[in-house]
Amino acid sequence: QVQLVESGGGLVQAGDSLRLSCAASGRTFSDHSMGWFRQAPGKEREFVAADRWSGGTDYADSVQGRFSVSRDKSKNIVYLQMNSLKPEDTAVYYCAAKRLGLLVRIGAKPDYWGQGTQVTVSS
Repeated sequence: QVQLVESGGGLVQAGDSLRLSCAASGRTFSDHSMGWFRQAPGKEREFVAADRWSGGTDYADSVQGRFSVSRDKSKNIVYLQMNSLKPEDTAVYYCAAKRLGLLVRIGAKPDYWGQGTQVTVSS
C-alpha cells in the first residue's frame, strides 16, 4: 500500500522558517516526480514546488527564492524548506508523487497524495 505522510506543519510568524517532510512508502519512487501542492481556504489547490524524476526542480513564482525542495532518494523522503514565510503562505500543504511525469504542468494529476499538513503564518 502506497502512503505519503507529511509532517512539520505548524503555526509560525511572518518571516519565520519551517521545514515540511514527506515520507513515502509502499513502492519505489525513483521514477516519480515528488513535490508539494497547497490549498488555502476558499481557493483551489495549487502547485508549489517539485523535484523532477528526471532531475531538476520546479517552483511556483510565488515561492521562488523563498522555498526549496529536496529529496533523499535513499529514504524516500521529500522536503520543503520554507523561508521568509508570509501570511499568504497559510494553507494545507500536500505531498504528491507522479510517475514519469512533471507535477509543475498545468492540469498535472499526481498518482499519489498525502493527507496534508496545516501551515499557518500569522502577521
